Amino acid sequence: MNPDLHIQRVDYRAPLDGLHLRRLLDLYARDPMGGGEALAASVLERLCDDLARRPDAASFLAYRVTDPSDPVGLINCFEGYSTFKAKPLLNVHDIVVHPDVRGQGVAQALLGAAQQLAIERGCCKLTLEVLSGNTVAMNAYDRFGFKPYQLDPGAGQAVLLQKWL
Repeated sequence: MNPDLHIQRVDYRAPLDGLHLRRLLDLYARDPMGGGEALAASVLERLCDDLARRPDAASFLAYRVTDPSDPVGLINCFEGYSTFKAKPLLNVHDIVVHPDVRGQGVAQALLGAAQQLAIERGCCKLTLEVLSGNTVAMNAYDRFGFKPYQLDPGAGQAVLLQKWL
């Protein structure tokens, strides 16, 4: 754990936490690895209220100990369920590290907070998705212990698909 960082669970109803979450998530959305476009104002307006109504949602903010008013990282997670283990799992849906502090252990600290929550909830695993070209993130996840998902090496690795509704 990085002693220069403080990790705090987000209270979706707290205005300052909500401001920090929305600001960092929008920063991520504007990055090429997040799609390169700002989040819609309507999304930012309702996001924290929506998250507050979801008992499966959990988010953490990372702050430098020397500047506890300006967050440098965010992780958003949602609990799911593994039918093969008959246990919950925790999916890392978003992870954001401010460009000014990348490479300083922020992602590792946020992943550590998510892992601790998963352990507390009795989860069997952490999951996440990442763009194959995002080598910086891929390396960070590998350092934390994430591996590609496969059941049988002969069948290949899992591929994430989506269909917008």
